[in-house]
Amino acid sequence: MTQSVVVQVGQCGNQIGCCFWDLALREHAAVNKKGIYDEAISSFFRNVDTRVVGDGGNISKGKICSLKARAVLIDMEEGVVNEILQGPLRDVFDSKQLITDISGSGNNWAVGHKVFGSLYQEKILEKLRKSAEHCDCLQCFFIIHSMGGGTGSGLGTFLLKVLKDEFPEVYRFVTSIYPSGEDDVITSPYNSILAMKELNEHADCVLPIDNQSLFDIISKIDLMMNSGKLGAAIKPKSLVTSSTGVFKKRQEKPFDAMNNIVANLLLNLTSSARFEGSLNMDLNEIIMNLVPFPQLHYLVSSLTPLYTLADVNIPPRRLDQMFSDAFSKDHQLIRADPKHSLYLACALMVRGNVQISDLRRNIESLSPGIKKAGKPACVQYLPWAIPIHYWH
Repeated sequence: MTQSVVVQVGQCGNQIGCCFWDLALREHAAVNKKGIYDEAISSFFRNVDTRVVGDGGNISKGKICSLKARAVLIDMEEGVVNEILQGPLRDVFDSKQLITDISGSGNNWAVGHKVFGSLYQEKILEKLRKSAEHCDCLQCFFIIHSMGGGTGSGLGTFLLKVLKDEFPEVYRFVTSIYPSGEDDVITSPYNSILAMKELNEHADCVLPIDNQSLFDIISKIDLMMNSGKLGAAIKPKSLVTSSTGVFKKRQEKPFDAMNNIVANLLLNLTSSARFEGSLNMDLNEIIMNLVPFPQLHYLVSSLTPLYTLADVNIPPRRLDQMFSDAFSKDHQLIRADPKHSLYLACALMVRGNVQISDLRRNIESLSPGIKKAGKPACVQYLPWAIPIHYWH
């Protein structure tokens, strides 16, 4: 089993990363009832004996002693990182793998990229090397950042260049959060444009997510909840709830629900790398099949169903609806209508008790519809992969 290192950069990256680790721990706890440190957990967590001083306390097998996330947390402000270290996940992160400053980047790409990049380059390299040394087979670096902020866009893209020079053989998978058109930060469009150039040159694969799409999804859920149409569809552990399991908490922190949606997308995307299965693929194999040319490495993602994660058994009719939703603009995490575009490659990731025959039937039904619509029939459907995600 391979391992991946998550690098969280900036306020947005660290908040989404915190949600991701919370959901990952809850998922592994639900699956791993005996508390054994297995290959699934080792993909993103180290097992550490806290009684041993230094790095000599790593445990490769046996009972779980103390889990440490394979993560590097970077932010040029202390607020978010300190909040994480004072929260319920404080013991999951290694204090030696944190990099913070006091002043912040002032929503300026140049400050994050040029000033803090040069200032913290050696320190960042030291943390990355240390994380890589704890991996038996390092698969990829998983970077989470925003495009509108100064640290996320500037230092986040500087990090990509450092990784390309230091670890040229390791894949760089980037999750980038793009600002909405109503963003109140006046520099966010400039930061995004400058960061895009670096993503084009130094990233192996980019998963762009649009804030406006997340706003629309949350608004749709609110509307359906208030109308009573959802009924009991939203469960306590739904992706629209915070880690406390109370939906009303979202009103206090409006970005919690949005961060949870992104974290669930990443959780499902990495499920093939974390769990064994005859059709499962590692992240590098997914990237290899979905990126036809080096410069065409931007993926369009969707998530269905949006309202619940608790169901495990998926009846055929429900699966048919999920396939339709996956190619609907209402379920896209970036504002792009998939029916008006050309697919070079498409991957479907389905989680749950699903029959292979039902999967093949839906995949085969997609091609005639595309030909009938007059679209070029150069769509490659990978039977193991895609925008459909479901709770394990």
